Amino acid sequence: MQVYIWLLLPMALLLSPGAWSGDIIGGREARPHSRPYMAYLEIEDGINISRCGGFLVSENFVMTAAHCNVGKITVLLGAHNLKSKRQRRRQVIPVRARIPHPEYDIMLLKLEKKADLNRCVSPIRLPRTHQRVRPGAKCSVAGWGRTITDRALRLDTLREVDVMVMPDAACPYRHYNPSTMLCAGDPHEGKNPSKGDSGGPLVCSGTAQGIVSLVHSRGACPAVYTRVSTFIPWIEETMKKLQS
Repeated sequence: MQVYIWLLLPMALLLSPGAWSGDIIGGREARPHSRPYMAYLEIEDGINISRCGGFLVSENFVMTAAHCNVGKITVLLGAHNLKSKRQRRRQVIPVRARIPHPEYDIMLLKLEKKADLNRCVSPIRLPRTHQRVRPGAKCSVAGWGRTITDRALRLDTLREVDVMVMPDAACPYRHYNPSTMLCAGDPHEGKNPSKGDSGGPLVCSGTAQGIVSLVHSRGACPAVYTRVSTFIPWIEETMKKLQS
């Protein structure tokens, strides 16, 4: 039986991100600190602790998926192996404010303090408003967690995988909206995020073009990402308002 995880915001906010969190299928371990924008989100919801991905977009803002907004969020920057105690440059920063978009699966987190920017921690570039990524473009996605569906094989090092952007017309989901979503992946190669890497970035030519939002539970279909370029006006307005 095929299981699909459709992250339309009203539904997603009712669910625990532990059901989605951080899997890369068919990928490889990333070179340590080669993605200094990556953020690990630890989410406390009562006695439950879950995880999401995210990415640094300025010295005090992290972007992630709105469905990760289910509890107290702490951001970890500058990490590669989550269990390693030797990573001196990792920064643990509480979240001061959470601003989910009222309709779509995108959220900004304002950090309690500015991150100390260095070679291990730095923001990623955002696209221009309504910038499009051409079909066939090679992009990548990264995250922490399991590499297959067996929970016993959860890993704690950052992993990455290359994916290809699909034509909008080829995306196999009925509710796919090309104005707010981006479809990428190759189910024949079995390379995709799975059950999330929720909130992590789809990176194309050094730019965060998407946010992991919809996946197949076994990586057997393309993933769908929130299209960041559509929300640039909202992002800029929200950050400006919170900075003041």
